[in-house]
Amino acid sequence: MHRVRSVIAQTPLTVEVGAGLPPDVCLVERKGWGHPDTLADHLAEALSRTYSHYTLQHFGAVLHHNFDKLAILGGSSEVRYGAGRMTSPVKVLVNGRAARVCAGSNVPVDALVTDTVHSFFAERLPELRRHLLIELNVSSNSSPGAVSIEGETPDRSVWFSPRSLDDLRERKVLLANDTSLGTGWAPERPFEAFARDLVDHLSKPGFFSLDRPWCGSDVKLMGYAEHDDVDVILCVPQKSRYVDNRAAYVRNCEEVLDECARLAAERLGDTDVRFRLNARDIPERDELYLTYTGSSIESGDEGVVGRGNRVNGLITPLRPMNVEGVNGKNPVYHVGKLYNIAAQRLAGRLAEETGDYAEVHLVSATGQRLDRPWRVLVRLAAEDAALDKVSSLVAEALDSFPALTEEIVLRGLVLS
Repeated sequence: MHRVRSVIAQTPLTVEVGAGLPPDVCLVERKGWGHPDTLADHLAEALSRTYSHYTLQHFGAVLHHNFDKLAILGGSSEVRYGAGRMTSPVKVLVNGRAARVCAGSNVPVDALVTDTVHSFFAERLPELRRHLLIELNVSSNSSPGAVSIEGETPDRSVWFSPRSLDDLRERKVLLANDTSLGTGWAPERPFEAFARDLVDHLSKPGFFSLDRPWCGSDVKLMGYAEHDDVDVILCVPQKSRYVDNRAAYVRNCEEVLDECARLAAERLGDTDVRFRLNARDIPERDELYLTYTGSSIESGDEGVVGRGNRVNGLITPLRPMNVEGVNGKNPVYHVGKLYNIAAQRLAGRLAEETGDYAEVHLVSATGQRLDRPWRVLVRLAAEDAALDKVSSLVAEALDSFPALTEEIVLRGLVLS
């Protein structure tokens, strides 16, 4: 391995060539669309998008906000074969900040949040429609650093209550809001792509259609692959109203396993994949993954932004990762969101260009220009990477942020 250092647009760039491949062992986790952490991630992003749309339409700019500390606290339920009900509601703690006033006009933050929460759960878990408690903890407090001097208004103090769009510093230059980092890698191994596709297949509308109303969406996969040795543990809940007895539950489990085997054969060829489903079940004692809503959020579990899938939709502890919760962050200047997306995309471009493994780390310094990270580290397995082309792709990625914001807000980019 050798290391090359250069500077792009005043940004120190380090490229490690011949950095080696990731471990042969592949350890991967994915949380499905009804998992509490995924619900928290996607709801936070839905709130950011709703707020962004409103302020763009009414004021011509995305006003300052963040909903990335949102949490969902599980309720309680009672399930029986052929029946079920909620016995206490699910609590949605909407924590964050948002501008409530711009140029003297009010932004209906509470109404926007409440309507979005209800719409979100009506689509994802309709059984919770009448069993939600929404707790609003949305302030308009400024960030630290607004020093008061008699007769003057500190710029920072009006970021969440702008007197006009001129008070939004990002209208002049995009600056990083935090000292943080974004991480990406590519390419995926076939099993990693399979893990995402299988969980999506089982947890998104499609598999649990009119033919399988018993299938819940709180699907979770943990997989281990080492060459041809592949093991998968899956959790797939069933909805109690559509399961009349233990035998029906067991038959449904067999159908899920058959579907897993079919997809594995289609995507992974002759690789022998062993599946274990609902490992905690004890059928003879009727201890089963049987739920009313199809998600464990109904009964004691909790969901928190940032604890679920990374921006590539996977949790991969043997690959480089960071712990940023990207969903719900401001899409204009929050580096925890933008740098993770940009790093993942840049890694994909570099992997295509070199035909080998690539890894990218973008590190910001708070208050520094967004397109000039504090450090950029690129690690390439290829020994003969063309450094001029690498530098060009890095520069292209650093120029992408205004367009990336538009893609997130207007095109609904799914982040996990």
